[in-house]
Amino acid sequence: MSSTVTSSTRRFSDHFEPQDIDPQEQRRLRGHLEQIDYTAFLSNREIMAQTLGRLDAGHFQKLAVTTAQARAKWAAVALAIGQSGRAPDAAEVEKLAALRLAYDELSAAYEALRRMVERGYVAYGPAASS
Repeated sequence: MSSTVTSSTRRFSDHFEPQDIDPQEQRRLRGHLEQIDYTAFLSNREIMAQTLGRLDAGHFQKLAVTTAQARAKWAAVALAIGQSGRAPDAAEVEKLAALRLAYDELSAAYEALRRMVERGYVAYGPAASS
């Protein structure tokens, strides 16, 4: 089983890879699997393009700023709790968890959007002139 590490997430590939079949059968199976992968690629490209349109550096820059703001707010609240010199109460922990979740979700969205561009699901380039 192979694994891939992306930022702080590890994903495992659970694709079955038969070892004991003849070469002709292996080629046929690989052909079917390539068809499946290509169908998934076309589906992703069509849906992502319809939903997201064309992305440009401005989209990523705004997302990066928003993500940095969420991270900074989370860190600032954590530092403030730490400076209090006492254990945080339930409300403080809940607020801190919500801020971390916001940062984590924005980070995950960035990674997903980057992968969409990398895989060709979404067009990327200069913004279209009006």
